[in-house]
Amino acid sequence: MRVLITGGAGFLGSHLCDRLIGMGHQVVCVDNLVTGSMDNVAHLLGHERFSFVNYNVCDYLYVEGALDAVMHFASPASPQDYLEFPIATLKVGALGTHKSLGLAKAKQARFLLASTSEVYGDPLVSPQPENYWGNVNPISPRGVYDEAKRFAEAMTMAYHRYHGLDTRIVRIFNTFGPRMRPNDGRVVSNFIVQALSGKPLTIFGTGAQTRSFCYVDDLVEGITRLLLVPSDRSPAERTDRQSFIYQSDTPAEQSIHEPINIGNPHELTVLEIARKVQDLAGTHVPLEFKPLPADDPKVRCPDIQCAKELLGWEPKISLEEGLRRTIEYFRKKLG
Repeated sequence: MRVLITGGAGFLGSHLCDRLIGMGHQVVCVDNLVTGSMDNVAHLLGHERFSFVNYNVCDYLYVEGALDAVMHFASPASPQDYLEFPIATLKVGALGTHKSLGLAKAKQARFLLASTSEVYGDPLVSPQPENYWGNVNPISPRGVYDEAKRFAEAMTMAYHRYHGLDTRIVRIFNTFGPRMRPNDGRVVSNFIVQALSGKPLTIFGTGAQTRSFCYVDDLVEGITRLLLVPSDRSPAERTDRQSFIYQSDTPAEQSIHEPINIGNPHELTVLEIARKVQDLAGTHVPLEFKPLPADDPKVRCPDIQCAKELLGWEPKISLEEGLRRTIEYFRKKLG
């Protein structure tokens, strides 16, 4: 396959580049490097099956040659980033998704959207299944990311139903691992960098809010399976617009094209995660408590039954093992 990945120089995008190259595919990586980094893909430069394009996917998107798949991962993805770049976050969720879908349609390629657990907002249901519509404040500061992804999902499903495009949507839950930016504002990277630097670990609120963290290798495995799982419809059936508007898809087909949660359902409080980082980093720095940001989710835990049944996927790497690998990465990075 020849696969284009927008946001391919970011944390998740670069790991997907590695995985697909390792499987023998060709990868076109597109990134404007606002939050991505060339360091993440430097080892792939010069590889015969890898190419890099510095480009803003909100602009007209064209790539020469055939494409088998388009994976849209371009977006600021941490609270710090989308609070700093609120309009860019909304634009890449709307315009960037539209341009990427248009490219997939023009190339008759499969399309995979990177969505997020943030579409559930501050959920009133836990764990969160895919059929939960969420509890989102659309005008809060962090709402720019939530609403950008909710719009992107709606646009993707519209292309699937109206144009018959073969689409997939992955709702990504909290993920961690090597290539996270040291100061990106995410919980795990913040705790590790603070612990290794001998600084107090910053906890917002009481630390009783919960999160579920998936190691990046597990997440990439799940996303790759979703990308490669075959569609049950023939191309002729997929372009029969009436069948999408007036008839229900088969249950299996509907599940493939509708959002699928990928994440680790092992739920811990933020305070418990901080204690684990302290223990594994071997630096028992104090904890520093600060006010909870507006609309910060109280719980976050994926229901992954759909991923188990459709993809045969569930996470394999424990939180402790993932933290050890990530701490080692940051030791070298900070050193």
